[in-house]
Amino acid sequence: MASDVTYSSYLDLDRILAAQHPASDAHDEMLFIIVHQASELWLKLCLHELFEARECIRQDRLRPSFKMLARVARAQGQLIQSWDVLSTMTPHDYSTIRPHLGGSSGFQSAQYRMMEFLLGGRKPDMVTMHEATPEVAAELREELARKSIYAEAVALLARRGFAIPDEVLERPVGEPWAHSPEVEAAWAEIYRDPREYWDLYELAEKLVDLEYHFQRWRFGHLKTVERIIGFKKGTGGTPGVPYLAGVLKAAFFPELLSVRTAL
Repeated sequence: MASDVTYSSYLDLDRILAAQHPASDAHDEMLFIIVHQASELWLKLCLHELFEARECIRQDRLRPSFKMLARVARAQGQLIQSWDVLSTMTPHDYSTIRPHLGGSSGFQSAQYRMMEFLLGGRKPDMVTMHEATPEVAAELREELARKSIYAEAVALLARRGFAIPDEVLERPVGEPWAHSPEVEAAWAEIYRDPREYWDLYELAEKLVDLEYHFQRWRFGHLKTVERIIGFKKGTGGTPGVPYLAGVLKAAFFPELLSVRTAL
């Protein structure tokens, strides 16, 4: 019965607060674990909102999607702030923890990969690292078979009467998005007359906000790694800072950035 529910039981705090298992006696390992666990919870919320927002866009129900996308932006703010907490760890502090991490790395986060795929940063080869957990690999492959949130937005532009070529609409959904002059022209028309296309104008700005915060999160990751380990290789085998700098160059919604130059 509801009367038997307590704060602790409703939130399952016994399990959550018992889920930290430091592998060393290092004082800062608790910080390292909790920051990453909390980040995974924020990612779970982001995915919960983004999946539903994509469905709303697909159904041309934009107003509910705006609340969801705005919520994701706020949750991303929490993810960005987490780097400020983690950056209190010094190189010496991290050196006491790193030997106990083995080959584990944030690079292996399935939820991060899912969010990247959902936004349109699609690299099918990235599923390979998740093969050890077949159900996770299957979920990622299923996502690659769906349109990204941006592809759904562009399909909506076509349904609203904008001249989006069939070759854009029929692109393989598992591939990264490539810039289209026609898609840029459609967004330009919307930006030049926001009163006429207010809901699409607001959708565009919500998507720009989403990418802006995602890139700020990536940048925070880069600077935190740089501050703590410099240019050493990451525990997951990536080149570390150079890899993180490389992913910053990729845009999820390229036409929404290039259109600003065209206006």
